[in-house]
Amino acid sequence: MEVLHRVIAGLDVHAKQVVACLRVQIGQRCRRTLRQFPTTTPGLLELHAWLIEQGCPIVLIESTGVYWRPVFNILEGSVEVILANAHHVKTLPGRKTDLRDAEWLADLGAHGLVRSSFIPPAPIRELRELTRYRKALIQARSSEMNRVQKVLESANIKLGTVVSDVFGASGRAMLRALVAGERDADRLAALAKGSLRTKLDQLIPALTGRFSDAHGFLLRQLLDHVEYLDRQIATVSAEVARLCGPFEKPLALLETIPGVGRATAEVLLAETGGDMRHFPTAHHLASWVGICPGNNESAGKRRTGRTRKGNRWLRAALCEAAWAASRSKGTYLQSQFRRLAFARGKGGKRAAVAVAHSILIAVWHMLAHRVPYRDLGPLSLTTREPERAKRVLVRKLEQLGYHVSLAAKVAA
Repeated sequence: MEVLHRVIAGLDVHAKQVVACLRVQIGQRCRRTLRQFPTTTPGLLELHAWLIEQGCPIVLIESTGVYWRPVFNILEGSVEVILANAHHVKTLPGRKTDLRDAEWLADLGAHGLVRSSFIPPAPIRELRELTRYRKALIQARSSEMNRVQKVLESANIKLGTVVSDVFGASGRAMLRALVAGERDADRLAALAKGSLRTKLDQLIPALTGRFSDAHGFLLRQLLDHVEYLDRQIATVSAEVARLCGPFEKPLALLETIPGVGRATAEVLLAETGGDMRHFPTAHHLASWVGICPGNNESAGKRRTGRTRKGNRWLRAALCEAAWAASRSKGTYLQSQFRRLAFARGKGGKRAAVAVAHSILIAVWHMLAHRVPYRDLGPLSLTTREPERAKRVLVRKLEQLGYHVSLAAKVAA
C-alpha cells in the first residue's frame, strides 16, 4: 500500500499521559520511535518540541472524550492535526495496549486511511462551548419545572390543568403565595391576571388541596433554583450575542427560515462554523449531522434506513426548528410535514426529522451562496408532480366509494 506521509506521529491520548509513536518511512523500511509524555501543559510543550525537532509535520489523534483538546491547543498552528473518529480506527481485538494503539494510529495516518474530523476555528469553538452550556442550563431548568409540577400534584394542587403556563406571571404569583403560607383558594385565585381571570371558577377548586409546610419548603428551593437558572441563561445568552457580533450577516440569513429563531440560528452557526467549504455538498453536511437516512443494504435487500449517530446538538436544534416550522402557516415546510405525518402516515416524529433535513439542506445553500431563504410555497409538491397528485386524489375518492372521471379544463 502506498505511503502518503513519510513522517507522521500517532498519539494515543489519555487523562494523565499521551503515548506518541513517530513513524518515519526510509525507503522500504519503517522506523518507529515510542515516547510517553504527561498531559500537563509543560509535558505537552515537551511533546510539541520533540515533534518539531523530529521534523514531523502531521499527527493523528483519536477523539477520546475531551482529552484530545489540550493536545490540540498546544499543537494547533505549527503541526497539522488529524482528529480521527474512534469508531473508524478500532484495532483487532486482543491486541490492545497504549503503545500498539499509537503505532496503529501512525500506520493508518501514513497510508491515508483516516479522514479528519471537522474542527472549527477558535472563535467558533468558543461560541460552541457557550451554546452547548446554555442548552444544558435550559434542560436543567426544564427538569426543575417538571419537579415543581410533581410537588403540586403530590399536594393535590391541580394548577397545571387550568393554567397553560404554570411559570407565567399569574402562575408564579400563586406559587410564591403558596410558599409564603397562603392556603385559601379564593385568595390564591384572586392573583390571576389578564385573561386568566375569566377562569376563576376553575382556579378555586384547582387550588384547593393538601399543601403542607414540607411542600412549601421544597417548592421554595425549586422556585429559587429556576429563577437562578433563568438568570444564568440570560447571562450566557448575552455573552453568546457578544461573540456572534462578527457573524451578524449569516445569522440574519438563517433567521429567514421558518421555525428558526435567534437562538437556533446561533446553534446552527456554532456547530457548522458558518463556512460550508468544509462540507463539499449539502448531503455531506446532512450525513455529518446524522439527519439523513442511513444505508443498510445486503444481497439486494434494503433493511432499515434509520438515521446514524452524528452531531446531537445540531440535530436537536434542527428538530426543534422543524416542529416550529410545522406550525408556520402557508409554507413549504408545513406542507411537507403534514404530507408525511398525515397523508403518508409516517407520524409526527419521522415527519419532523424529514423537515429538519430540508432545513439543513437550505442552511447549506444559504451559507454557501450567502442568499436568504426562498420558500417554495405550500403547493410546491403538487405543482412539481401534478400527475402523481392527481393519482393520489383520485385514489382517495375511489376509496370513499365514488366513480371518478376527469376532464381537462378548457381555457376561456
